[in-house]
Amino acid sequence: MYINCKGQLMDFSTPKVMGILNITPDSFYDGGKRNSLQDHLLQAEKMLEEGADIIDVGAYSSRPGAEDIPESEELQRILPVVKALVEKFPKIILSIDTFRSEVARQCVETGAAIINDISAGILDEKMMQTIAQLQVPYIMMHMRGNPQNMKDLNEYEDLVQDLLFYFSERIEKARVLGINDLIIDPGFGFSKNIDQNFRLLSKLELFKNLNLPILSALSRKSLIYKTFHTTPEEALNGTTVLNTVSLMKGANILRVHDVKEAVECVKLVERLKN
Repeated sequence: MYINCKGQLMDFSTPKVMGILNITPDSFYDGGKRNSLQDHLLQAEKMLEEGADIIDVGAYSSRPGAEDIPESEELQRILPVVKALVEKFPKIILSIDTFRSEVARQCVETGAAIINDISAGILDEKMMQTIAQLQVPYIMMHMRGNPQNMKDLNEYEDLVQDLLFYFSERIEKARVLGINDLIIDPGFGFSKNIDQNFRLLSKLELFKNLNLPILSALSRKSLIYKTFHTTPEEALNGTTVLNTVSLMKGANILRVHDVKEAVECVKLVERLKN
């Protein structure tokens, strides 16, 4: 499987690592840790040196119950960072974590290569049409509702079947519009309780039937630290374990805060295939 990123083909025969660059003050793990443009550039440089294939930049916190900020504030936060990253690292593959079509458009025009949408086009009806016009890869995640109410929307007839139906419908809509490069993200932690997250991970290989790259985003999430009654800061070992499970079950991209450890996961699991 391949996707086209600004004229470069990204080959998923080997899984890729996406490093998270949050420029929000209230993200669940690293919110507020880096407050200046220089801090963001240094963190991106560190992740690239550790082997990140993609840097995912987000200016809207999607943690449960996060504040709903206006589009103007999201743009004000993210555009200077995108511009600076592209200038400092001309070959960088930047993904933009947004559900807003105008944010997506302006970031791509500034040099971003991928759009990562937690709502798969549901929160902004213009998003898919915008992606089709921009012709960039589109990551579609599963979520119900929005970050403010999603934790209460976790009742399913059959979790995996419901998600497969959701993705089939979103993929069909994207294809009709002419979107070529799609990636799916089952949305661990979004509209799912802890038991449902583990059930979803245990069945992750079933999503390979959609014939698209699968992104797994488990990094330091509550299904890990709440299992151990600890904190996100203490969840790196658990993250590594579940990232390994994700790879064994067919994940093509690991979205992580800790790039070095994820790159090591990929290398070790790949050795099992040889």
